[in-house]
Amino acid sequence: MKRDLRKYASQTTFQLVIGAILLIFIVGLGLIAWIYGTGAAVMGFICLLGAFVPIGMIVLSLFGLDKIVKWLDRDK
Repeated sequence: MKRDLRKYASQTTFQLVIGAILLIFIVGLGLIAWIYGTGAAVMGFICLLGAFVPIGMIVLSLFGLDKIVKWLDRDK
């Protein structure tokens, strides 16, 4: 059985990122709703979405650049 440590590291990083995002949304917004009310939680949700838009754009551009580089480098 061959171990692919790069794939394992990639999967672990992906799971950690998803877990952190879920933790921020579920626990963070839950605490805001519990302490300040649902109106503040809705505003917090809107702010979190606004914060993730530039992050998502950066991630998508890096993913696209990676695909382009791999496509251009296929001849070598």
